[in-house]
Amino acid sequence: MKLQFDESVEAFRAEFLGWLDENRPPVEEMQTDPLRSSAYIPEWSRTFTQRMFDDGWLVPGWPPERGGRNAGPIETLVYMEELSRARLPRTANPQGLGIIAPSLLDYGTEEQIEQYAMPLLRAEIAACLGMSEPDAGSDLANLKTRAVLDGDNYVLNGQKVWTSGAGYADFCFLFCRTNPDAPKHKGISIILMPMDTPGVTVRPLKEIVAPEFPDLAEVFLDDVVLPASNIVGDVNNGWAMAGGSLAHERSMVWLMGVMNIESAMVELLEVAPTRLANLPIEERAVAADALVGSHIDAVAARCLGYRGFARYVKSGSAPEQALMKAYTSEARRDLVRLAAELFGPDALQAATGRYGATGSLDAYFESFGTTISAGSSEIQRNIIAERVLGLPRG
Repeated sequence: MKLQFDESVEAFRAEFLGWLDENRPPVEEMQTDPLRSSAYIPEWSRTFTQRMFDDGWLVPGWPPERGGRNAGPIETLVYMEELSRARLPRTANPQGLGIIAPSLLDYGTEEQIEQYAMPLLRAEIAACLGMSEPDAGSDLANLKTRAVLDGDNYVLNGQKVWTSGAGYADFCFLFCRTNPDAPKHKGISIILMPMDTPGVTVRPLKEIVAPEFPDLAEVFLDDVVLPASNIVGDVNNGWAMAGGSLAHERSMVWLMGVMNIESAMVELLEVAPTRLANLPIEERAVAADALVGSHIDAVAARCLGYRGFARYVKSGSAPEQALMKAYTSEARRDLVRLAAELFGPDALQAATGRYGATGSLDAYFESFGTTISAGSSEIQRNIIAERVLGLPRG
């Protein structure tokens, strides 16, 4: 079987690649200015996102006024593939573009869309997502942050943690409990919180990988006063909206996972012959077998992803998509672990860029984070068991 696209899709691909050639950010700026830090978004990234929006390449499947060109699902797939191959980020604020902006377009008022969503798409502002708490990591319904109605305002108290981009965000898409007496899935709301509101404190969390550029943070709320008009959608309907918000994040997550594995595999195969030759003969066959196994994982991931994507386009749902997040993140973790083992002591010196090159300890440490973000592997297995296989709750 040979997978290929029709002429119109290939013409779309060629048009996008031509645009990238003319508009890609300067390599020097990308190398010298980190993509993300605890305090700012690089100017080259803002400029690139703005150009994509203006020329309809930010979210091709959306209409032109939202930064797209009304492209179909297959064109969008090709677009994401080429963007990943070029290793170019559409934005330095992925949660803002991938989750918060589309959620505001789905559930927000016209005023909220104009004040928050459109500037977010144009990279004029950035956003963070306030979901996780110390006692509500993978269990959003267990959140404790309270929002109490006081006249025309809500008064918020609580804490968020693992909040990506909180250090540079202009506002937070915050999940809070507005009805403590309702069942825990029923009393949740979403409110838009400007990060410069009095009572908001951000404390960066240093990471093992690139501790000088922390992206995660704790956010503390002490008597934070926000207008009731900042509520997104209906009060106490946050749980239902959370499903829609995370669906935006996961709609193409399988492709990003596949591309991450494949790019890591390409890097490793370039040095594998030399690294294997340096191993004792009794270890060489075992390492080579593991390398082949990782390559098989990468091929299987792409085939499974394409199959699920085809089903999704045809029917709007696909069980394969429920599998892909856990599968690709764990396959990449296994691959970079193998790479670090092949590099041996050199893995300590192999780090380059924000997360390090394949074969470095930085890449190995970072790989564990991908099995947690966007839904941990354990939670993904629960979803697969209950929603795909129809098994009873344990």
